[in-house]
Amino acid sequence: MKVSTYKLLGFLLFFFSYHCQAWPRYKFVVKEAPYTRLCSTMNILTVNGQFPGPTLYVNKGDTIVVDVYNRGNYNITIHWHGVKQPRNPWSDGPEYITQCPIQPGAKFRQKIIFTTEEGTLWWHAHSTWLRATVHGALIIYPKIGTSYPFPKPDVEIPIILGEWWKEDIMKVYLDLERYAGLGVPSDAYLINGQPGDLYPCSKPETLRLKVKRGLTYLLRIVNAILVDGLFFAIANHTVTVVGSDASYLKPFNRTFICLTPGQTVDVLLEANQSPNHYYMAASVYTTVTRSGDYDNTTTTAIVEYNGNYTPSSPPVFPYLPGYNDTEASINFTASLRSLVDKEHPIDVPMEINTRLFYTLSLGSPCKNNSCPAGEQLRFIASVNNVSFLNPSIDILQAYYCCIQGVYETNLPDFPQLFFDFTADYLPTEWEIPQLGTKVRVLDYNSTVELVFQATNLIKGSDHGMHLHGHSFYVVGLGLGNFDKDKDLSTYNLVDPPLQNTIHVPRNGWMAIRFKANNPGVWYMHCHFDRHMVWGMDTVFIVKDGESPEAKMLPPPLDMPPC
Repeated sequence: MKVSTYKLLGFLLFFFSYHCQAWPRYKFVVKEAPYTRLCSTMNILTVNGQFPGPTLYVNKGDTIVVDVYNRGNYNITIHWHGVKQPRNPWSDGPEYITQCPIQPGAKFRQKIIFTTEEGTLWWHAHSTWLRATVHGALIIYPKIGTSYPFPKPDVEIPIILGEWWKEDIMKVYLDLERYAGLGVPSDAYLINGQPGDLYPCSKPETLRLKVKRGLTYLLRIVNAILVDGLFFAIANHTVTVVGSDASYLKPFNRTFICLTPGQTVDVLLEANQSPNHYYMAASVYTTVTRSGDYDNTTTTAIVEYNGNYTPSSPPVFPYLPGYNDTEASINFTASLRSLVDKEHPIDVPMEINTRLFYTLSLGSPCKNNSCPAGEQLRFIASVNNVSFLNPSIDILQAYYCCIQGVYETNLPDFPQLFFDFTADYLPTEWEIPQLGTKVRVLDYNSTVELVFQATNLIKGSDHGMHLHGHSFYVVGLGLGNFDKDKDLSTYNLVDPPLQNTIHVPRNGWMAIRFKANNPGVWYMHCHFDRHMVWGMDTVFIVKDGESPEAKMLPPPLDMPPC
């Protein structure tokens, strides 16, 4: 293992500055705690005994330190979803990508650097499926002395959409990993940790949002679901969408919204209806066709107006699209437009020097029906026909210390074979991808256009693609096969939304652009966690630039060992 003198000196300087700065500090104790849902009590993994976990509040441009103590029974890491962490991948969190996990009884100090983010993000575990219960909101206020680009709301409320299994989540995960099937769907969806009126033994604890007529409420909504998109609505109310993924949008009104796993959406709710009780509700959006393979339940909370009146019983229920309403999902995504004003400019790359085309496919690891009896429905997932394998040490350490044999830098820029990706019937031999730890190296400040193409192999699927270390502009989307000769002319290069997580529709495509200006090792993966387990992930390594400010920071001394 070779480490240069320059890196060693930088390492020591960084260590002393890292541990001596007076940044705000938070303590995360990962531990089990008993929680009762759906008529039974079980121990779940939490942070500080809270479910959902604690909400953190910062201002734009802040830096904070979080000390993570693992008092649980499993290895764990914590990821700060959507925080770009400039030059500091060491605290990004994905297991075996930027760090080895924090082992039971151990501790890791993470430095979280905020830059341009403003709005709502979230944090979550990034090892196995522990994020099912280890997650919380991350609120980024405007810089002190500045304000929102809309009238200041009277009240702000984080809304975390989660889910609950009656079975231990690690058993659910291990069964999925072992058998590579669809896995056991959750038994309930949750709003701020509660299932709501429509589930057994849940009515007394249903979340009740008390509102006063005439006031405006900023709802900061997080989709913390593991494997499905969600539709969300409030009965008899239109919400104004003003932000997503910690970036402001041109305001627009909707009676419902759609969020892919990992995505955040900020909406303004005006309490302008007749005093009554109104359901807030969320239900699944999925392209899975068998009803037993997804959670088809609906979670609710109640918006209660102040005053003396006799409320409707039951409360008024909102309209939610059908579970497989792709048109409703796409129409919502296509409505997102960056705000673009003097205080909130955008910088869409116009001259592209790195073009990538990534197919997103499901497949099978079994050739010629070779799976054992009872395991025919085994799945594998891939990016450009490469199914990602996690290494035994983290890729960041291997890159920084020049350790050979951990990863390969030959992830294809384009699929080896172009075909009708969305055809109804595709040859079964195309369902068997390569296996490997393949990454893509990017030059510092390179301008990247990446087209995601969802294929119809194994009947296809939606995908929620998330990129660490960068936000990106969503410049185009559509159904069918991407056609560069006609689809380039439909790109929105004027006010595309700036996102970190996007919903690529089944048998559709999505084009993004970003500048690779953050040196380090950055994970890209599907946020449908079973797809990630099956191998729909990869890594971008962004090389250092020339100036000291364009080089990756050295690691802290307390990096968890492998």
